[in-house]
Amino acid sequence: MQTRGRSRVPQCGAIQQAGGGRVAMESAGTSSRDQVVAVVGGGLVGALNACFFARRGFQVKVFESREDIRNAEIVRGRSINLALSHRGRQALSRVGMEEKIVSKGIPMHARMIHSLSGKQSPIPYGKKGQYILSVDRANLNKALLTEAESYPNAKINFDHKLEDWSTDTGLMTFLRPDGSKESLKADLIVGCDGAFSTLRKQFLRLSRFNYSQTYIPHGYLELTMPPLAGEFAMKPNFLHIWPRNTFMMIALPNLDKTFTCTLFMPFDVFEKITSGDQVIDFFQTYFPDAIPLIGVDALKRDYFRLPAQAMVSVKCSPYHINDKCVLMGDAAHAVVPFYGQGMNAGFEDCIVFDEIMDQYNEDFSAVLPEYTRVRVPDDHTIADLAMYNYVEMRAHVNSKWFRFRKNLDNILHFLLPKTIVTFTRIRYHEALQRWHWQNKVINRGLLVCAAGTVLGGSYLLINKTPKISNIPMEKIWDRLLLLKVWQ
Repeated sequence: MQTRGRSRVPQCGAIQQAGGGRVAMESAGTSSRDQVVAVVGGGLVGALNACFFARRGFQVKVFESREDIRNAEIVRGRSINLALSHRGRQALSRVGMEEKIVSKGIPMHARMIHSLSGKQSPIPYGKKGQYILSVDRANLNKALLTEAESYPNAKINFDHKLEDWSTDTGLMTFLRPDGSKESLKADLIVGCDGAFSTLRKQFLRLSRFNYSQTYIPHGYLELTMPPLAGEFAMKPNFLHIWPRNTFMMIALPNLDKTFTCTLFMPFDVFEKITSGDQVIDFFQTYFPDAIPLIGVDALKRDYFRLPAQAMVSVKCSPYHINDKCVLMGDAAHAVVPFYGQGMNAGFEDCIVFDEIMDQYNEDFSAVLPEYTRVRVPDDHTIADLAMYNYVEMRAHVNSKWFRFRKNLDNILHFLLPKTIVTFTRIRYHEALQRWHWQNKVINRGLLVCAAGTVLGGSYLLINKTPKISNIPMEKIWDRLLLLKVWQ
């Protein structure tokens, strides 16, 4: 594919520092670095990784099994809207893409909880002024591909399906749609080919490689809420949630004034709804306020447009093989989408790897094991947090106790901002440890308050009521006899 845009190949081996990352400088069309980095997967993390490696001057080859989504009429793959937060923005900033992406996102300052009665209650994400961004997955992917393609030392190869690769030599074989094969020998292979990674299959053959995958019993189905009189049908700067204990629906705003609504529900519930009338009855029972906003006809049509999609959580370790291959993004740690950190964690993989590259002077034999050591505990933690947050989003947010605790959490977040996962780059496992500590502080504080209330009430009761010792015994006896007479 033809490359276009800015020229960023290093001249005479020089690398210029800029914006926290190293920008390759222009030369007469040749690179001072001959090492080839092959990125398998042209999705979000793969395209961003291509930018990171190209900035360092490596010869970057991206291989994507699908066609170029920028030219496709229908974009295949996951389409759940994305929530971009601090970690993802930091990664985009390192390659000069933050402002461009943020300008096409919609700020969401809080969750908006929709009760069964239609009452709406906001729960802020953080301090005043803090927000996460609703961004379109396909548009973000297209922008990152275009940015990666603008480096003259990077080439994107579409319709290239990885067939096999060698852990010893780095030799890779790709299959083309016409049946032909293409081979490439890479110095480093970066696996960004998703939760069902082809590259990761080689890891499974190795001794002491840990791998697990868990499908949750819930699937998801997407619906669209159109504009109302040319404007958003609901307040746009919120992540709207309809929590219903065993299932829920969420809605994220889009630039075209629509909302993408995602219904999360057990598969056996999806399977019980087989007709348009049953869809309306179901929504009338659980999401009555959404019916006029989505539309009766649209609900009947779109509910059956595609089957409910599965969600999987993947954990593995280590993330590398020798100095030849490393896994990032969903290939290393696919998570269910309930903490809003799946993409952000994948983007942070790129930052962490880039920082370790600086630390170890780009020596892959030292960088890759250090990346595994640093990143595995954090990614496993966010996978667990994502599982927990589904219960919180569909059930706990309904309770007054949860909202009371959220207010206390926000106070502590104001005092100790490094306990917040969404608005900092504190390591996930450290954030979890601090969260446990925070819970202990709050629970003990509430216990002290409760004990103080009981003791204070007891003191008032004892001191404000007449003392029984001051009443003559004969009067007490007379009152007891009177009570007996009236029974």
